Amino acid sequence: MSRNLLGIRHISAEDLRDLLALGTEFKRRVLQREPLPRVREETVGLLFFEDSTRTRVSFEQAAKYLGMNTVSFTGRGSSMSKGESLKDTILTLRHERLTTVVMRHRMPGSAQLAARYFPGPVLNAGDGEHEHPAQALGDALTILERKGHLDGLIVAIVGDVEHSRVARSNAWLLSKLGAEVRFVGPKTMLPSHTAMLPGSVHYTLETGIHNADVVMCLRLQKERMLDGLLSSVGEYARMYQVTRQSLEYASPDCLVMHPGPLNRGIELDDDAADGDCSVINDQVENGIFVRMAAYWWALDRTMDDLKKVAA
Repeated sequence: MSRNLLGIRHISAEDLRDLLALGTEFKRRVLQREPLPRVREETVGLLFFEDSTRTRVSFEQAAKYLGMNTVSFTGRGSSMSKGESLKDTILTLRHERLTTVVMRHRMPGSAQLAARYFPGPVLNAGDGEHEHPAQALGDALTILERKGHLDGLIVAIVGDVEHSRVARSNAWLLSKLGAEVRFVGPKTMLPSHTAMLPGSVHYTLETGIHNADVVMCLRLQKERMLDGLLSSVGEYARMYQVTRQSLEYASPDCLVMHPGPLNRGIELDDDAADGDCSVINDQVENGIFVRMAAYWWALDRTMDDLKKVAA
């Protein structure tokens, strides 16, 4: 049997806890150089139809730690540039004897489409403005390491929520595990149907991050924006940039996060991005371990299976 990791919204809180526990155990084993399981029979197709650094490298690193073979694939230079549909591309790769697919695509719902035609696990590496589940898992693991729990924390997600798959996956995950989620930003960058997302809406930075335990900044995704949503980058930075001064409204031990890529001087200033509260680099590193967990979980293997690997 196998499972798909397509989004956080429809995953149970129990499975989310299992994934985070697996990520914690994989990290411990890697850092302490303890034996890791070797899943040599699996061949992972890394299908990235959008540009990526962190997500692509971390999925590849995770596969290598587990002894999996990897095959990289992009739309450029493939038959998709000749008009082949995504469905037919997936069917072709299926018969190229890939056993697992990791896919990033600009179209919302593309991962679900791939799962309809691919018999093995499909892991969503970001589908349009829909979800980015592995990023949310890495963010949650980072918070857990620093705070020890998620239940009861106040997490403010600041910026371009409307176009952010990261915001959606984090909102679902954090709320399912007991955190209070706040969306902070200008009206033009917040979803018009916020009642469909688990979080409260705040239009000023000061009220949105008041007493927050975590401030998660989002990149301005200008490539997805329609004209007129943003008066100017400078105006946005003046009102919503997280700085050392604005963090005084948050909890004294607040964590500062950003899924990357970071636009310094817009979403965060250097003091906030590089200060003692910042866990941005931890998010990057933890992305590897939760993706190891995602592979393991998607192959329907458990913590008990992992513990059978000689320590």
